[in-house]
Amino acid sequence: MLNRIEKSLVAVNRWLLILLLLAMASIIFTNVVLRYTTGDSIIWAEEVSRHMMIWVAFLGAGLALRFGGHVAIDNLHRAVNTGTARALRVLVVLGLSLFFIFMTVASSDYVWRTRFQSTAATDIPISFIYAAMPVGFVLMLVHLLFIARGYIADGSYKDSDEIDGEAAGSL
Repeated sequence: MLNRIEKSLVAVNRWLLILLLLAMASIIFTNVVLRYTTGDSIIWAEEVSRHMMIWVAFLGAGLALRFGGHVAIDNLHRAVNTGTARALRVLVVLGLSLFFIFMTVASSDYVWRTRFQSTAATDIPISFIYAAMPVGFVLMLVHLLFIARGYIADGSYKDSDEIDGEAAGSL
C-alpha cells in the first residue's frame, strides 16, 4: 500500500513538472515569435512564466532530494566506521526534517501575509505563487521520509532511469 502511494506521488510530481515546463516553454516560445514577427508581445507571458518557474523549482526539489540530485558533502560519513556513519546520517535526516517543518510553517505564514496582494499584469494573488514554498517543503519532507531508511542504512538514494543523482550532485 505504502509502495503504491510512493509510486503515485512520484508519478504525479513528475507529470506536474513536465506539464509546467511544457506550458512555460510554449508561452515563452510564442512570446518570442510574436515579438520578432509582429513587434508586439504577450503582456502577461514573462510574469506567468516566472511564476511557473517558481512552482517548478519547489515541486522539483523533492524529486531531486529523492534521487540524490542536491549538492551534498558526504566525505565525513564515508571516512568513518559504519556505526558512526549511520549516526551522522540520522542527524542529517533529523536536521533536514526539522528544517523542512520549520520552513513549511514559516512559508505558510508568508503565504498568509501576502493573501491580499496581487501581481501587476495578471492580477493573480501573490499568495498563490508563494504557496509553492509550503507545498515544496512538504513534498521534500515526504520524499525524505520515503528514502530515510535506505539513506540511513547505507547512504543510498532511490534509483531512477531518468535521473542520475550522483552525476547531478557532482556538478
